[in-house]
Amino acid sequence: MRAFTRLDGRAAAMPVANIDTDQIIPKQFLKTVEREGLGKGLFFDLRFDAEGALNEEFVLNHAAFKGANMLIAGENFGCGSSREHAPWALLDFGITCVIAPSFADIFYENCFQNGVLPVVLPDEQVRRLSAEAKGGNHVFSVDLEAQTVIAPSGEIFHFDIDPGRKEKLLKGLDAVGETLQHHEHIGGFEDRRKLTHPWLEKRR
Repeated sequence: MRAFTRLDGRAAAMPVANIDTDQIIPKQFLKTVEREGLGKGLFFDLRFDAEGALNEEFVLNHAAFKGANMLIAGENFGCGSSREHAPWALLDFGITCVIAPSFADIFYENCFQNGVLPVVLPDEQVRRLSAEAKGGNHVFSVDLEAQTVIAPSGEIFHFDIDPGRKEKLLKGLDAVGETLQHHEHIGGFEDRRKLTHPWLEKRR
């Protein structure tokens, strides 16, 4: 998993509450367990109309937000099912940070496990960031180490984050990567088990 330290770039504003995981990545894109390629399905029913034509009204289809790597959303972002494909789709599309007043719990945890930083800020601050984002072509900065979001105007917003989650994201560690940090201890345990329980080896 790629480490997250600091992100500079454009932010697209979607100030709508309760955007669920089916809106983030519709069910027809869940047939794969591959993470790559899911970006094409991100917000599919919002990015395209019923005939498959590009919805020019949708924010991520605007030229000013092409290449946006941050999303400013409404409260309870990522509610609905627990599908891990949702952060996979965001990441594959190029969005590595979502700023919102609140997130659904499972989606929030899935973000950390996949290298996406979910930033929680008070609703009033999110509205101010959304207002600045609507102009497009403005640079926002998110610094995980300092725990700050810097708006194009220069205003700085501080966010809280669990120290353990922060450390793992800074180091680019998912659950597997975190476990592998203890590979020497794991290897020692395996060697001792072979000596104390040799019959278990015969079953392999």
